[in-house]
Amino acid sequence: MKKTKPALLSLVAAVALPLAAPAANQDSRCYELRTYYANVGKLDALHARFRDHTVALFEKHGMTNVGYWVPLENEDDKLVYLMAYPSRQARGKMWKAFFNDPEWTSAYKASTEKGKLVKKVDSVFLSATDYSMLSKPKKTDPERLFELRTYTTNPGKLDELNARFRDHTVDLFTQHGIENVGYWTPMDEKKGRDNKLVYLIAHKSVDGRQASFGAFSKDPKWQSARKASEANGRLLVRKGVESLMMKPTDYSPMK
Repeated sequence: MKKTKPALLSLVAAVALPLAAPAANQDSRCYELRTYYANVGKLDALHARFRDHTVALFEKHGMTNVGYWVPLENEDDKLVYLMAYPSRQARGKMWKAFFNDPEWTSAYKASTEKGKLVKKVDSVFLSATDYSMLSKPKKTDPERLFELRTYTTNPGKLDELNARFRDHTVDLFTQHGIENVGYWTPMDEKKGRDNKLVYLIAHKSVDGRQASFGAFSKDPKWQSARKASEANGRLLVRKGVESLMMKPTDYSPMK
């Protein structure tokens, strides 16, 4: 019988090994960022339905309410909220149970007797990055100012952008008084899986935000990190930064 060389055995063993598991502390949940556009004159009624029924029913069916916000300038009557689920498959089952709950059907019927509250819903499923550090939602006094930011990268540059945040930006934000809340990338290709970073940060105030970003942008460590990361080309497309300033609703778990 022909003997197998040790080097070949090592190669076979390596191929047979399972892929490395995610880091033990990495957030593996499925997140969903949802934006509701209320019909004219219906935003207050929408808030009431969430406050009095929806938030509690979400929790009843195993979903995690992370936070609820409205833009500071809300001409489109938006409600923005973030949910978390154990997995995307679990999310489907939870929403099905929610829609079939008699308490929800009753609340929905009562709230829409004079017309539907929502004209449009946008939804993006998100995966946490390996450097995201979202903890249990907390409330502060006074309430924080939240900023939802979306970065769109040039082709093939998302990994480099994540590396810059992981190795430099996140810590520099903290040093300059910007609170890191969470960092995610879309799950679906059509929503930007390969070229978008979505993140949520918090500030003490509008003036505080301006002061913090002013100091951050002038920090030599940031300028050096940015220059090094873009030695082989810009990471972001032109006008690749979207920012939405938001305040928490009165029923938001995170304030």
